[in-house]
Amino acid sequence: MAWSWRFVNADGDLITDDEGSPAGQGVEFPTQSDAESWIGEHWRQLADSGVDGVTLLEDGREVYGPMSLQPPE
Repeated sequence: MAWSWRFVNADGDLITDDEGSPAGQGVEFPTQSDAESWIGEHWRQLADSGVDGVTLLEDGREVYGPMSLQPPE
């Protein structure tokens, strides 16, 4: 199983890389725990770069999300 994240902007649009592929697609994790630890360590940098929400995927299937990366108001 491979775990990964899908990134969306504030409008809910999928964020893509320069080739038009979903951003973050190449970053895969062996376990859900590894994926969640990674997002916990990198969410601020992602938010600063325009990522507004993330969805956790397992082998391309949505597990949960989108989960906002913005602080509560």
